[in-house]
Amino acid sequence: VQLQASGGGLVQAGGSLRLSCVASGSIYSINDMGWYRQAPGKRRELVAVITRGGNTNYADSVKGRFTTSRDNAKNTVYLQMDSLKPEDTAVYFCKAYLLPRAGIRWNDYWGPGTQVTVSS
Repeated sequence: VQLQASGGGLVQAGGSLRLSCVASGSIYSINDMGWYRQAPGKRRELVAVITRGGNTNYADSVKGRFTTSRDNAKNTVYLQMDSLKPEDTAVYFCKAYLLPRAGIRWNDYWGPGTQVTVSS
């Protein structure tokens, strides 16, 4: 099982980016999918999470600016980031709570992260 995020990059403050994360491999089912971020010298924090049914939850710092969605048929989760601020600069990680086909328990799987840099 692998998670791979894409879409990071450098953008000016006020701009937008869209991150995508695909879960691939021998997967039986995926429950929650989410986005986390970690800025230099800071702890990793939750950005947004979406259930299989589409219910979402956001960090207060991104509410109204970020939107997460998913395509269950493609095992893909998205993060649309608008009105970006310099403080959004971080490495963004996707996570999926899933059951592998050969597995017997659900577990969290993480992608390697993608850098988002917002210049002022």
